[in-house]
Amino acid sequence: MGICHGLQVINIAAGGNLYQDLSAQIQNTYIHEQNAPKWYPTHKIEIKSGTKLEKIIGGNKLRVNSYHHQAVKEVASGFEINALSGDGVIEGIEHESLEFALGVQWHPELMHRKDSSSKNLFVAFIDAAKKGRRTASSQ
Repeated sequence: MGICHGLQVINIAAGGNLYQDLSAQIQNTYIHEQNAPKWYPTHKIEIKSGTKLEKIIGGNKLRVNSYHHQAVKEVASGFEINALSGDGVIEGIEHESLEFALGVQWHPELMHRKDSSSKNLFVAFIDAAKKGRRTASSQ
């Protein structure tokens, strides 16, 4: 699971690339470097139907916080976009076939106390880790 820069690292390591500076490279983007309290959601995202992220979140719309000036430009092979902000910025990716290889551009670790969807991301991550450990120990 990758959060913010972690999402970007996953994408780069798998062969994708980034916008280096959203405000300089894309016109009319949201302010993705919020000044609000860190737990406060400042913009909406749409989650793609049928994705792992949609199953985890339990819906296709979410309000998120935002602290980045870089973002995924071209998604790495084997990954798909699972969430976009209204300005078209990629807010999440997931691997098409791996059990749990997922990244989000926002910071659910700062929102989980007030937002159950953010908490659900960590629950899903922990469940996947436990499942992976059981699988590895049985081999």
